[in-house]
Amino acid sequence: MPDAPPAPPARALKDWRSALPFWCSLLLLPVAYVAATRGGWWVAALPLSGWTMVSILDLAGGLDEENPDPATPERDLFWYRLITLIWFPLQVIAVFACLYHATHGGLTGTAEKIGLFFGLGVISGAVGIVYAHELLHQKNRLERRLGDLLLAMVLYSHFRSEHLLVHHRYVATPRDPVSARYNEGFHRYFKRVLTHCPPSAFAAERQMLARRGLPVWHLRNPFWLYGALQLGFLALAFLIGGWEGLGLFLVQAFSAVWQLELTNYIEHYGLTRRHLGEGRYEHVLPRHSWNAAHKVSNWFLINLQRHSDHHYKPDRRFPLLQSRSADEAPQLPHGYPAMAALAMIPPLWRRVMNPKVRAWRRQFYPDITDWTPYNKGTLPPPKGSS
Repeated sequence: MPDAPPAPPARALKDWRSALPFWCSLLLLPVAYVAATRGGWWVAALPLSGWTMVSILDLAGGLDEENPDPATPERDLFWYRLITLIWFPLQVIAVFACLYHATHGGLTGTAEKIGLFFGLGVISGAVGIVYAHELLHQKNRLERRLGDLLLAMVLYSHFRSEHLLVHHRYVATPRDPVSARYNEGFHRYFKRVLTHCPPSAFAAERQMLARRGLPVWHLRNPFWLYGALQLGFLALAFLIGGWEGLGLFLVQAFSAVWQLELTNYIEHYGLTRRHLGEGRYEHVLPRHSWNAAHKVSNWFLINLQRHSDHHYKPDRRFPLLQSRSADEAPQLPHGYPAMAALAMIPPLWRRVMNPKVRAWRRQFYPDITDWTPYNKGTLPPPKGSS
């Protein structure tokens, strides 16, 4: 028999030019400057750049299914890591400089001020929280603290506890609030996660402290840090812009959280782990996350759309995440930004995604005939969950 064709060479990562596309988030900063200084309809430039333009460029850029060598040493990832390390000070400057400008005569109309800070949520949500997600998964203390600061800027610090202690353990089970259920519209889902995730995160930390024999009010409870950082940012917003500045800062934070939860909604919609009985569930597999191989949106979201591999290796740095084929992981028809726009219109979302979920069920779980308890989230919680 003839020899098998040689495997394609692993993507080289050491050269700074290979990392350059992942720095495209910096292009939002001059857009923010123009929006703040020009005002008027220019305030729409940030959401249009962050969502619409990326989705259009996805059509032109096509797919990227090439995989890097996952054994690439960390020293070769410097130029990739650097953008996540420098982003926090850049975001602080962008948000608070715009806050000063808007509250000291730079903008006069209430609508354009709100529009600007809704758009700034693209910077702190679509970029800042995505970078925070990357940072909080690392062992390096500096990176984890930068992740905490980025989350505090959008008043969503509990995301760290919820994501690490709940989501990654219990994804695609009834215990995970951010695993969207089949037929659950985004607006209903958004209300559910806003009310369920903070107490869920607190309960997970309380359980961790109890295992160490510590009370919930102990200083090792990270909620003390979360509260201090968030109050610090709220105080800074008030000092710069008074009550108006505080209100605009809240608009920015809400916009960022809304974008985060749109992404969470997309990532696992309708996907469930098999219940094995008595609160036991199968292990997390690549089939339990929606993926997208669209090149430009993966640049913008630092490979977040290679989501199955992230759940397989949560601390794997973003340039090393692997693309998965359709026979082991479900694929979305468009990148996350375009799918987020679709999710805002639940009837259209269901028309596109429900057939895909049903096809996924036939592909991976042909023996399950009654999906009602999975759809309703009424299966028993996983063993050991709080």
